[in-house]
Amino acid sequence: MFRFAKAALNVSGKGARHVRFSSTHAPEFHAKYGTGLMVGGVAFCVSVWGFVLTQTGITWNLSPVGKVQPKPWRDAEE
Repeated sequence: MFRFAKAALNVSGKGARHVRFSSTHAPEFHAKYGTGLMVGGVAFCVSVWGFVLTQTGITWNLSPVGKVQPKPWRDAEE
């Protein structure tokens, strides 16, 4: 952190670039684990929704077309 603070005071900005690109820190979390997490997340979601759609017996009622019928017309009583 001291190297970065020292480089931040450098007016030209070359110091900050030097600290950023010459640092020996571990790879970024997303670069290291991102693909695996995405694949695992997709597999989890697909498996859960596959179970819900095929095994739970939920009636989804996706479209009311052909299911909604009008009530018979009543004449106004006089």
